[in-house]
Amino acid sequence: MNTWLAQHWLAIIFTLKQFILTPFASMFSIFVIGIAFSLPVGTYMLLDNIQSFSKQTADTPQFSLFLELNASKSEIETIKQHLEQHPQVISFQFIPKQQALQQLMQVGTSGHAINSLTHNPLPDAFTVTTQHASPKVLEQLYETMQKWPNIEYVQFDSVWTKRLDAILELGRFVTILLATLLSTALIMVIFNTIRLQILTKRDEIEVSKLIGATDNFVRRPFLYFGAIQGFLGGITALAIVTFSILTINKELVFLFDLYSISFQLQHLSIEDNLSLLLFPTWLGWLGARLSVASYLWQIEPK
Repeated sequence: MNTWLAQHWLAIIFTLKQFILTPFASMFSIFVIGIAFSLPVGTYMLLDNIQSFSKQTADTPQFSLFLELNASKSEIETIKQHLEQHPQVISFQFIPKQQALQQLMQVGTSGHAINSLTHNPLPDAFTVTTQHASPKVLEQLYETMQKWPNIEYVQFDSVWTKRLDAILELGRFVTILLATLLSTALIMVIFNTIRLQILTKRDEIEVSKLIGATDNFVRRPFLYFGAIQGFLGGITALAIVTFSILTINKELVFLFDLYSISFQLQHLSIEDNLSLLLFPTWLGWLGARLSVASYLWQIEPK
């Protein structure tokens, strides 16, 4: 066990020496990785904040249920029971047709025209407040209410929720696409970096194998180099995103103060920060692994 730990410790020291010996090339690669990963991470963070902001500013979804004109009291009670038992409904209010007519008479200049009517043309209605949900869930709720007995018409403006959801879905797709492309680019960068290191250290590798070094021993420093480079790139990306949040929030304060809205971009969660550090670390290790597997076997002691 001590021997295994000593070998890994020596590999880490060797890797750190490589960073010290090539500071500019190493820092350039790390900075490129950080910029590359800050793009999808920043997009993801922006989408998450937009979704949170929409929940803060958007009105609670409301439905208007208009009953048939000949709906009886027992049928109205049945609809009330449906609303009370539905898990998505937060609250509801029953508006009798007489109350609706009186409210209509108080609005605008239509009172004389309404007084000339021989009967009340308005139906009984319910205003229903529901929980925030995805457009798909609200659409299903709309269809369910429309099928209830004695419901003539259900009114709900779902256009804004569909538009917002479509924008967010597009943003998620773009984020995944960016992350995939940049992850592939990172693997290729690490792959080429390790390949150059293998070629420049060909003589050292041959000598190491001549004195009995195993493939794992030779391979280990390159894998650590790729993983550490990816990890430092993740830290750089985290620093870029954090600095961007602080800078943007200063500008948002002036903008949202004009509308009396309190809002700031929220930082990444602990889970997201860990993912931002571990994912490029794994990609760096993977790129090094592929490069070592492709070129190291070609070097054999003569």
